Amino acid sequence: MQAGDGRPSYDELAALVVEQARVIAELRTRVAALEAENAELKRRLGMNSTNSSKPPSSDSPFIKPTPKSLRRRSGRKPGGQPGHPGSTLTLVADPNERRRHEPGPCTGCGADLTDAAEVGVERRQVFDLPPLRVRVVEHQLISRRCGCGTTTGAAAPQGVRAPVQYGPRITAIVLYLYVGQFLSKKRTAAALAELFGTPLSDATVAGMAARAADGLDGFLTEVKDRIAAAEVAGFDETGLRVAGKLAWVHCARTGRYTLITCHPKRGTKGIDAAGVLGRFGGVAVHDAWAPYDTYADVEHQLCCAHALRELAAVTDTAPTDADWCWATQAADALVAVQKLVAEATAAGADAIDPDALDTQVRLYRSAVRIGATQTSARTSKVMRKHNALARRLRDRQDDYLRFTTDWRIPPDNNGSERDIRMIKLRQKVSGGLRTLTGARQFCAIRSYLSTAAKHGRTFLDTLVMLAEGRPWMPETS
Repeated sequence: MQAGDGRPSYDELAALVVEQARVIAELRTRVAALEAENAELKRRLGMNSTNSSKPPSSDSPFIKPTPKSLRRRSGRKPGGQPGHPGSTLTLVADPNERRRHEPGPCTGCGADLTDAAEVGVERRQVFDLPPLRVRVVEHQLISRRCGCGTTTGAAAPQGVRAPVQYGPRITAIVLYLYVGQFLSKKRTAAALAELFGTPLSDATVAGMAARAADGLDGFLTEVKDRIAAAEVAGFDETGLRVAGKLAWVHCARTGRYTLITCHPKRGTKGIDAAGVLGRFGGVAVHDAWAPYDTYADVEHQLCCAHALRELAAVTDTAPTDADWCWATQAADALVAVQKLVAEATAAGADAIDPDALDTQVRLYRSAVRIGATQTSARTSKVMRKHNALARRLRDRQDDYLRFTTDWRIPPDNNGSERDIRMIKLRQKVSGGLRTLTGARQFCAIRSYLSTAAKHGRTFLDTLVMLAEGRPWMPETS
């Protein structure tokens, strides 16, 4: 009903208020959802190599993140340190060739200096390569007929299997460019043609890689056994485009051995296929990815570098006017603990100063407890992520700080990331691989090269041995 003067009646006003209250409630719900979505989008846009696991290559070339190195000042000047060997060219005592250059006429009077006394020589040496061309060796297998009527032919030298073939050094150079320097098969073939005048097809490069990988079965078995028997080993995984799909490269490594494998699955199926962690009994160094924790027969050292990046992401989202952040305190304590271990190791001490260690552990513990409490409401995706981090740092303190009681254990998984980074570099330089078989062959040869490098071997020499059918094997320590 309306009042006589045309104004809304009481019932109409009450209904309007109820409708407005409903709309306001809906708007509040929508605003809360939009705020949460906006916070999540801001978090994603703010992710970079300093506060997440994203590689530096993914950082925008136009908006580079402010440098926030997790390292602290060492007190040393930048550049080469005292004792660094350097690699400057120096004169050699016995050059391959000497060329004498006589002066012209005297610059003073213009006289001929042909018979003048020699009073000095200035030496200048140029380091260069001679023109490179392939050398063809023909093996003539002689057949002779005996007086008894039997014809006997000579046996071919080892490795000479066909009427025409490439030798071990060319094969080694092809593998060096393709697997060692990440050129594509097409660019590898082009490089051989231009450098040595040797025509090569993409299929030839693929065939060389396949034969090389087939010759590494014994090597890979030995490396698996040695990593599985190690006291400490690192484990990591990363994605690789294979046949237009995402496959997963798994890495198991120590300071002396590297095993890289490729599998369609990222989880335990891929880990088990590598054949190491399932029978490993030492300390496994890895990030906080859940499948690693399903291996209950090993002790775990969780990567502190990953944790520091996650804590940096929390600090980045903290209010700008905040005087204190739990993530900053936890990160500072983690860094301080690592510094204590590094200093004690460098000084040859038997143990860390217990009081200094206890102080930093208390700071770490109190910070993550406060963080877990502050984010316990878990009202947004960002808050849930931060709460999960705080609870993990609190509940798995022993796994994060295991390196403080056993100095054989590194505090981070940087070694595994360095070993597996070469796969990402290959994808960046030449793209993905066309087949899973090809990817596995590539990973097998990378395992061989990485292990050889850790033993002080050069890529080319070890590849020549592989091409000759006698792959290098690490000595038993």
